[in-house]
Amino acid sequence: MWEEKDNKLVREFQFRDFSEAFAFMTRVALLAEKADHHPEWSNVWNKVRIALSTHDAGNIVTHKDRRLAAAIDKLL
Repeated sequence: MWEEKDNKLVREFQFRDFSEAFAFMTRVALLAEKADHHPEWSNVWNKVRIALSTHDAGNIVTHKDRRLAAAIDKLL
């Protein structure tokens, strides 16, 4: 579930292994590029942490972030 904290939508995902985590990141990257809205994220082995905020709006959560978060959820 996405959490709103520090003016960001944040969620951590856990996968079976690094390959699954990396494949997920690749799918997210394609969505983000299409939406022209790019996440802040990190990956350590089977975990991916994503934080979304809209830089053009002063680094706050906007509809663009909620839309991308919903699209990411559909990948699961």
